[in-house]
Amino acid sequence: MRNLFFVLLLMSFFANAETVYVTLEKDNALAVIDPIVGKLVKTVPIGQRPRGIALSKDQKYLYIATSDDDTIKVVDTQTLVVTGTLPSGADPETFALNPEGNRMYVSNEDDNEVTVIDIPKAKVLTKLRVGVEPEGIAVSPGNRWLISASETTNMIHWFDIDTLTNIHNTLVDPRPRAASFTADGGQLWVTSEIAGTLMILDAKSKDVIKTISLQIKGVSKDKIQPVGVVIDENMRWGYVAMGPANRVAVINAKTFEVEKFLLVGERVWNLAFSPDQKRLYTTNGRSSDISTINLEDHQVVKSVKVGRYPWGIAVKP
Repeated sequence: MRNLFFVLLLMSFFANAETVYVTLEKDNALAVIDPIVGKLVKTVPIGQRPRGIALSKDQKYLYIATSDDDTIKVVDTQTLVVTGTLPSGADPETFALNPEGNRMYVSNEDDNEVTVIDIPKAKVLTKLRVGVEPEGIAVSPGNRWLISASETTNMIHWFDIDTLTNIHNTLVDPRPRAASFTADGGQLWVTSEIAGTLMILDAKSKDVIKTISLQIKGVSKDKIQPVGVVIDENMRWGYVAMGPANRVAVINAKTFEVEKFLLVGERVWNLAFSPDQKRLYTTNGRSSDISTINLEDHQVVKSVKVGRYPWGIAVKP
């Protein structure tokens, strides 16, 4: 009976096991974390100023934007060895993958362009002209739209994914930083760093249908700088990283009401769900850690030191 207990315990542990990968902007490194145990497992050098990060569709590789190397590194998730590079254009910061996982769209902030890459061929297909300082970028789940958020132009640029034609531009609040589509592709959520707002856009009309002011009692307006935004797959909750406000906003995705603010580490920048969407992980730049949020009761349950200026985050089952 005791042996059966330990077998079940081990099965439960491995069923929940996952790995968190975090780019460390100031350490020029990649941190590998066991979030269930709450332990930094390993740190490996990865290139100059790593920021954006994502897993390949088969989860065998990590794509990491090393901005000062002007490239995307391809890293084996098992060996953590760089196996190749992708031609990203100058100063890559953020990027998005299409649902098939064979194309990448990279924001080139200095050149006011988006570089489109054929991943299997490691080849640039084209470059798209966008507004000034593009950063936030996203592909709709149905592979219908590519959007680019231009921080200085204050616009969301909508591209038809098949023709890569810019078919519409939506004016949004000052300095849009990040954008995420809902799971059904019907809405685009966009954060505005300067205005301290979250805007909900209708993907059909391309219009802003709701603007949410992210005011926090006792926190000065200049510290409310929303950046990363994610929405759960059931479209019940959205979460916004609030930058120097050191909090994550919890948004009811049905009513668009702010339900609460969760205190995490300093200068929370980006967010990622666990594979089962029971947890949310945050990168906290100035406190050099990541926070774990239990999404069943919206409680911050853990903090793990990872290295200097954690920026991007990806989670592998």
